[in-house]
Amino acid sequence: MEDSESQISDGKHAPPKDFVCPITTRIFNDPVTLETGQTYEREAIQEWIDKENLTCPSTHQMLHNVQNPKTNYVLKRLIASWKELTPGNEFHSPENTDVLDHIPQLVSPNSVISRATTDGTVNELRLVITDLCTSQILKKAELAVLKIERFWQEAKMELEIQTMLSKPPVINGFVEILFNSVDTRVLKATVFLLCEVGSRDSNVISTLTRVYSDVECIIALFKKGLFEAVVLIYLLKPSISTFLELDMVDSLLSVVQKREDEFLKMCMRPKAASVKLLSQITENDDDGVVLEVIKSIVSSKAMESIIKSFESESTEERIAAMKILLRCIQEDGKCRNVVADKAELAPVFECFLDASDQDRFDIVQFLSELVRLNRRTFNDQILNIIKDEGTFSTMHTLLIYLQTALTDQSPIIAGLLLQLDLVVEPRKMSIYREEAIDHLISCLKNSDSPAAQVAAADTLLVLQGRFSYSGKPLVRRFLLKRAGVEKNYRFTTRSGDVQETMEEEKAAEEWEKNMALVLVNHDFGAIFEALSDGLKSRYAEICSGCFVSAAWLLHMLTLLPDTGVQETARVCLLKRFVSIFKSARDTEDKAISMLALSSFIHDPDGIRDMTVYMKDICKGLREFKNLSTVAREMVQIFCEGNDSSVELWNHQELAQEDCSINGVVLSIVCRKDKIFTGHSDGTIKIWSGKDKGKGKSSILRLIQEIREHTKAVTSLTILPSGSTLYSGSHDKTIREWSVNKEGLHCEEVYDVKEHVNNLLVANNISCFIPQGAGIKVNSWTGESKLLNPSKDVKCLDLVNGRLYSGCRDNSIQEIDLATGTLTSIQSGARKLLAKGNRVNVLQVHDGLIYAASSSIEGSTFKIWSASTYNLVQSISLTNEVRAMAISSEFIYFGCKTGIVEAWCRTKLVKRETLQLGTNCKVLCMALDSSEDLLVIGTSDGKVQVWGVS
Repeated sequence: MEDSESQISDGKHAPPKDFVCPITTRIFNDPVTLETGQTYEREAIQEWIDKENLTCPSTHQMLHNVQNPKTNYVLKRLIASWKELTPGNEFHSPENTDVLDHIPQLVSPNSVISRATTDGTVNELRLVITDLCTSQILKKAELAVLKIERFWQEAKMELEIQTMLSKPPVINGFVEILFNSVDTRVLKATVFLLCEVGSRDSNVISTLTRVYSDVECIIALFKKGLFEAVVLIYLLKPSISTFLELDMVDSLLSVVQKREDEFLKMCMRPKAASVKLLSQITENDDDGVVLEVIKSIVSSKAMESIIKSFESESTEERIAAMKILLRCIQEDGKCRNVVADKAELAPVFECFLDASDQDRFDIVQFLSELVRLNRRTFNDQILNIIKDEGTFSTMHTLLIYLQTALTDQSPIIAGLLLQLDLVVEPRKMSIYREEAIDHLISCLKNSDSPAAQVAAADTLLVLQGRFSYSGKPLVRRFLLKRAGVEKNYRFTTRSGDVQETMEEEKAAEEWEKNMALVLVNHDFGAIFEALSDGLKSRYAEICSGCFVSAAWLLHMLTLLPDTGVQETARVCLLKRFVSIFKSARDTEDKAISMLALSSFIHDPDGIRDMTVYMKDICKGLREFKNLSTVAREMVQIFCEGNDSSVELWNHQELAQEDCSINGVVLSIVCRKDKIFTGHSDGTIKIWSGKDKGKGKSSILRLIQEIREHTKAVTSLTILPSGSTLYSGSHDKTIREWSVNKEGLHCEEVYDVKEHVNNLLVANNISCFIPQGAGIKVNSWTGESKLLNPSKDVKCLDLVNGRLYSGCRDNSIQEIDLATGTLTSIQSGARKLLAKGNRVNVLQVHDGLIYAASSSIEGSTFKIWSASTYNLVQSISLTNEVRAMAISSEFIYFGCKTGIVEAWCRTKLVKRETLQLGTNCKVLCMALDSSEDLLVIGTSDGKVQVWGVS
């Protein structure tokens, strides 16, 4: 026997593994095979079953048939044959010197062949558990918990301990410890054991959740600093309302920010449990509550710790962290900058294949949010990371996902796929690009799914590629800037570096052109038809998104090489934008539609199609002509070579008031919605101007009448702020008036001891024409001086510190008030007749000097450059000009014969004559700030208001 065992130990006659019972470690004598496919010695397995073990010792599967297992005769014959060929009568496993060492890997420690050591351990554990459940002494119960923990950690008898600890009386014993103990070590051990058994047996969780106070106790301990309890809370799965009611967020954030080595090693890391719970909380439907939670996450600076969860081995934890950060970005867009800077994105996308459908969409949303930074170069870097990192093809995976995604989700997936494709080869065709744009267009046209239409419209706005620091698309502000009405939009990097800013702007422009090019070229401009359909939607959100996107793409057509889709764009969108331009009440919408329409004016076919709407378009352009070069360019193109362009403008008398009781009307000034008139009896009247909300009937309604001057009010001038009005009079005073909602109130009276004509005010000085020669310049402190004393001045204008004077000898001078330098623009000439040529009116506008002089035939009108003093143009007028007003489109000449002539300012061609209805003289005129109203004062005391449209 000893020789045989020696031979076996030397490896010469070792029995095959299948011939040895895993329980006894001896060669089978009577092998029996159970329903699980495992074979055992009959005597050993019978003893196992007799001790009420109903599972297979090796596989732990439940045994349904434990009665008289049949002998495996095939195996028994093989063993007999082997024995005949092998010396010796008995064979033992060479390791059979200590069977107990081998049993834990084969069968449970309380198996039939467990040795005395195992029996002793189990008996001792039973006694300790009894102490936990029955002892009335807290210390003894606490000691029992610590012993049970040691058994769990050291005895390698997990299955037996699990079975004993999972019973309800034992669980209740642990809960009693949680309620009564104050020993941190004991509490941690209790929580540890409950987590271990609870993670393996759902019945334990059911026992714990049966009593709500037990859950409350665990949460209370967690909030007091027993942070390991968060794992147990996660296993208990309390409702979200419970989390919110018991205010757990701050404690969860504390766990997230702690180091891993500060916690016990458990079935789940406390940080992972906290991240998963926070994810559940942020998915709550109560936006107000979620916003408060997100504010706590951001203010506690826990975001970076949550970002580190992307490095976790647990897919579930990575997805939970991603969901939290997604909600943070959606609620507080500035968060995306921190996430984009700190996060490793490859682990996020690697979760994609194993994720649920909703989690996949959340991953796409998360990545889409990260490429909405306010720096184009950073967005491109992140797109390249998403495209290149990871263990599988991101773009191919997204393409497959796009083809099976829900309709309202596909625009966001398509948007990300299209952006990824654009960083590869923007000029080459691509299946990814074709599929992405096809889905966007399909969703945009899908009126059966408004949610898909909204998502598609929003995605198009994102594709333009310009964002604020919080990630909001800037395409609308960008278009307003291009239209000339948004003055504050200017991209700068946070560092403020000029070179860096220029590089970012260059990258943004390149991206914008590439994206616009692929969108408009797809399927011969199919995007325009889809946008046109979207503009007809009854949903405002869809209309708004399509409106801005269509305007952007139309504008980009003017910057791109010829794409051949201009006709498609015109057919689909021209009428829509004309309609919007005519009817829009919002100034920004009107400006954006104007920019869209401007894309058609460089195309002969576009001009032809727009002719039908030209009058309506020109009427709307007036609102922007002082602000926008686009508006001025459009008007110029419409008028060029068009002799009938006078039809584009209409002058209509809106109101007339007879003020002859106050004498002649000598001065007029307009400010905002008010008209001020000065009369020869010293009266100042305040009238209502244009009020968009009240119509024509409100125009020229008398608001206030004041008579504090004792003689004629010859001049009215108002400061740019609109809050102060100055009046000059032949009573030798200048009065300063405050302007407010109630009307005028005299604040100061300046006695200048001279008749005041043609009063001008700037900074701290006033300039006027006295009764005698020269120009009087007074400061408000009382200082006075006489300029140009050799000239008999007839009219004045003051622009940028330079005083322009037109004289009775037909000369014109410029005086620099700062230096006193006098420059002659036109030399005078003495005439034998008293009515020699004199400069009746003079005005400086847009860098040009306009002046009309009397002549025997009527008037001579001249234009000089204010910078070079060169004569630009000169024409003769048949009527003597007594007043003049200049707008961006017209020069209005108020004539001695009681008419007003409207001349095209650019071509100097008379367009219209306004018949005032009397033979009076036109003495003064003024335009309101919008140039929609022309106010005329006459020698017979009438005030007339004409509308310009």
